[in-house]
Amino acid sequence: MSDTIKNLENLISLTSVRQKVIARNISNINTEYYKREEVSFDECMNEGMNTAMKATSGLHLGGSPTGETKDINITVKKDETMTYNSGINNVNIDKEMSDMAENQIMFKFASRKINSYFKTMQEVIKGGR
Repeated sequence: MSDTIKNLENLISLTSVRQKVIARNISNINTEYYKREEVSFDECMNEGMNTAMKATSGLHLGGSPTGETKDINITVKKDETMTYNSGINNVNIDKEMSDMAENQIMFKFASRKINSYFKTMQEVIKGGR
């Protein structure tokens, strides 16, 4: 399986976890002293992308010589900021809704790219018929 597909699978896993975390934050918007949680999206994606880069020459910067793609480690962290946006906790509904919209766009992108890849493979197997 190609490195691109593995990275897209990692992106789908990441967006799935992130969706659950955002939903949990929204559902606890009225819970006193609840601390919102977050998935560090950029760190996870950078980790996944950096492992997939191939260094085909000793002069290339970064990447691994094998171009080996591995699963990303998804961690959920508590947001320790003490600013209570709603007066009872640190959940900001506008930020959560914005994050959810961004997450949905990333999920749709990854699922469509994977779908496109497998449709192409199916056409190749059928011989273009």
